[in-house]
Amino acid sequence: MQGRAIKTLEGLGTAAQPGPLQQAFIDEQAAQCGYCIPGMIMRAQALLERNPSPSDEQIRTHMNPGLCRCGTHMRILRAVRRASKTIQGAIPGGKPA
Repeated sequence: MQGRAIKTLEGLGTAAQPGPLQQAFIDEQAAQCGYCIPGMIMRAQALLERNPSPSDEQIRTHMNPGLCRCGTHMRILRAVRRASKTIQGAIPGGKPA
C-alpha cells in the first residue's frame, strides 16, 4: 500500500468526537452486535464521499453486499440518510432531528 492513502474506521472520528457518519449510526441505534458495523460504516463512507446526496435506491444498491445478521438494515439505511443530511448541513451538528 506504499504511496496510497488508507482510511480506517478510526480515522473517521473519535469516541469524544465521532464523525458525521459515526454519529448518525449512534443516533439511529444502527449497531447491535457490532460485527458488521465497521464494514457498513466504511462502505457508507465511500458512498458519501462519491455522492454526498444519494437517493434511497443508490444507498440500498451500494450497501447491498453488506450483511447484518442482527437485522438492523433499516436503521443502517436511516443512518446513511441522516449522515447525508448532516454533511449537507440539513441537521446542524449531526444531533437528533
